[in-house]
Amino acid sequence: MSSVQTAPLGRTTAAPVTGVESLGLYRIAFWTLLAGNLIAGWGVQWDIQWHVQVGRDSFWIPPHVMTYGGVALVVLVSFGVLARDTFRHLVAGRAARGRDAAPGGTTRVAGLRGTPGFFLAACGIALTVLAAPIDDLWHRLFGIDVTLWSPPHLLGLCGVTVNTLACLLISREAYPAQGWARYVGLVIAGSMFFGSLGVALRPTGRLAFLYGGISFYSYPILGALLLPLALVAAARLTGGRSAPLVVLAIAMAIGMIGGAIARVGFDILQPVSFIQEEIAKDPTSPIAVTHAIAQKNGTTPGGAPGGNLSRLLAFVPMLAMVALDPRRRPVAATLAYAVSLFAIWGFAMGLTPAFRPMVPGVGTTAVALLLTLATALVGGVAATRLADRLERVP
Repeated sequence: MSSVQTAPLGRTTAAPVTGVESLGLYRIAFWTLLAGNLIAGWGVQWDIQWHVQVGRDSFWIPPHVMTYGGVALVVLVSFGVLARDTFRHLVAGRAARGRDAAPGGTTRVAGLRGTPGFFLAACGIALTVLAAPIDDLWHRLFGIDVTLWSPPHLLGLCGVTVNTLACLLISREAYPAQGWARYVGLVIAGSMFFGSLGVALRPTGRLAFLYGGISFYSYPILGALLLPLALVAAARLTGGRSAPLVVLAIAMAIGMIGGAIARVGFDILQPVSFIQEEIAKDPTSPIAVTHAIAQKNGTTPGGAPGGNLSRLLAFVPMLAMVALDPRRRPVAATLAYAVSLFAIWGFAMGLTPAFRPMVPGVGTTAVALLLTLATALVGGVAATRLADRLERVP
């Protein structure tokens, strides 16, 4: 079993022993991690559209190259900082003749030395790297049609989510004192954490279209469970009541840039699509359903189900959360967020031609609302505990 050793009491990440050099490195590493996650996230966004509009003819399609280019950058930074801190500790320990001379705020795990944030970042990105060969094998065994809820995709997404969560910690480690740099870093990291959780909810639109009933509300049911993890954490760590609104605005801006990158990429490469052949083989496949939804709504396959209206309405649940102050009343704020999200989802989806026939009756809607409140209660408690844990990390 690996041993964990905490640095001596009285030393913090802001202590002189850490030094300006360490803080400077952590800050460079932090912003580089955010850049790597941005590149990977845009690659994933383009990859989803590539699968839906073109098909998957090779592992080395351009969106995959972009995605794993970002992943490679995150790997180098996450493990590179651990290697540097470990080497520095060994050198300092020898100079101190065996006394622990570790920088404040670092711990030792399995012989490596580093801060909690960089250990968490390394663990997360390691899961994503592990998912790549599993994903390739999965497609060789089960074909090119994909769903985001396949085991390798969930494993990779879990790794990215953990890495973006780690960026929240690293922001505090790199900027021990409150200030604008720390706030900006926290809300950007929080938006990436929020976006990673949101990607996992994309297949809920397919469930709503195919099955209706309670499944029509699968997005708010699962969203109330997962999304507050990022929103409450952002509010508590920044100390800003309006942080959830800022997180959503940044996440939307990142998504719009990703959409533009995908459009430009398609225009430049002009790949030959063979997606209709795949749809003809299995009209019930996830990709076929995505095309059916887009055709009825008159939208591009792989885009947001509700379009620009849904983006604007997405701020309403955030306003409900902010009104109840997620810093002081995180569970109550999460419940308000969930009820508003439930109402906005039903309203926005009910306006679209594809989903209008699937809107359930009053009885089913009431049951779905109760389920949403139940998951929101769990999500609010989990978000509170996560924020508490993040705040306690030195």
